Amino acid sequence: MSSILKVNTIQDTDGNNIINENANTITIGASGDTITIPSGATLANNGTATGFASIEWQAVKTSNFTASAAHGIFADTSSGGWTLTLPAGSSGATVEVVDYAGTFGTNNLTIATNGSEKIEGSTDNKILATNRQGIQLVYADSTQGWLVPVARFDNPFFVAPYDISFLVVAGGAGAGIDLCGGGGAGGFRTSTQSSVAGGSQIVVAVGDGGSGGTSNSTRENTSGSDSSVTAVAITNITSAGGGAGGVYSYPSASPRAGLDGGSGGGGGGQDSAGGPGGSGNTPATTPSQGNNGANGTSGAPYAGGGGGGAGAGGSGANGGNGSASTITGSPVTYAGGGGGTGYGVSGTGGTGGGGTGPHSGSTGGSGTANLGGGGGAAGTSPGTGGSGGKGVVIISVPTANYSANTTGSPTVTTSGSNTIMTFNGDGSYTT
Repeated sequence: MSSILKVNTIQDTDGNNIINENANTITIGASGDTITIPSGATLANNGTATGFASIEWQAVKTSNFTASAAHGIFADTSSGGWTLTLPAGSSGATVEVVDYAGTFGTNNLTIATNGSEKIEGSTDNKILATNRQGIQLVYADSTQGWLVPVARFDNPFFVAPYDISFLVVAGGAGAGIDLCGGGGAGGFRTSTQSSVAGGSQIVVAVGDGGSGGTSNSTRENTSGSDSSVTAVAITNITSAGGGAGGVYSYPSASPRAGLDGGSGGGGGGQDSAGGPGGSGNTPATTPSQGNNGANGTSGAPYAGGGGGGAGAGGSGANGGNGSASTITGSPVTYAGGGGGTGYGVSGTGGTGGGGTGPHSGSTGGSGTANLGGGGGAAGTSPGTGGSGGKGVVIISVPTANYSANTTGSPTVTTSGSNTIMTFNGDGSYTT
């Protein structure tokens, strides 16, 4: 025997609806209630289910964020690239991400795993670099990690990070005339960083060499200018211009000290006390970008000190040697200090483009252009101190990742599997 109970509404003891039917719509529970399906029970759908969202879309994210399973991420990189970290993986876990502002191509989004887990079988981070890109990631297992169901979405254009190397040499400093110190070499800095690929512009500035002086009284020789590489996607690098060489002053005024810089200028000579050399590695970097200039001597031969170089400080009237780099595929030495002069003393320029300071010459040797060498002091007055050599910026990328998108007409060469861009003037490279 069967029974039929016909009601429109079932309520709890407080009068709240548990089940309510209105026309053809049945409502279970009320707003705020939790409907629990017991363990072991099966909820079967033999019709059409609506309103059951599998992804919980989050408020727009603009900086580093760690997602949870079933999160949908509106990723805004308009102010700069950032990293989305995936949750700990469990089979079937899903994360979706969409380029909110259409800026992934300019400011990339990095997708990072949780700990040592994988994306598409690799522990490497992945990069989204296509404007308006949207992907879904589904966790499979520990072997493959997170996978992208490309049958549902367009090609995600994951871009793997790659190493990009930099050499940044600033302009060398100029020297003065007659018993003066040599100019300091431009700062020398190198870096290898993991690139963020896809539309990131690296701006290059190449520092000019300082000018040589023509008078002890006006002391107009100048320091070199800075070189730099700057971009949203990298740690910016600035190398400081070399410090101007110290200047002799007759008969009793104190000589001008060598100035501080990437490498310090040599101090000027003087009767009573030689002028101090300038400090290198100013501002301080690790590793050091340069070395101190040598002090000038007191009394005969009144020799100005040699300018500091990237590899060594000035020594007596001789400029300090520079440092070698193999970024172009073969060793080249950069940033040698300029030589000072005295009575009967000719300071040699340091290796890496430092200019010579001839005791009998009216023109000091100039630092070599695009090596960042310091200028050498002139031995006689009237005369002209040597100018500093212009700096250089060199960028090396794997040829497979080279975009050929440059400004400023760098010299482009290859060495092994790398493409090398040598900037002798300002420009840019877009990854």
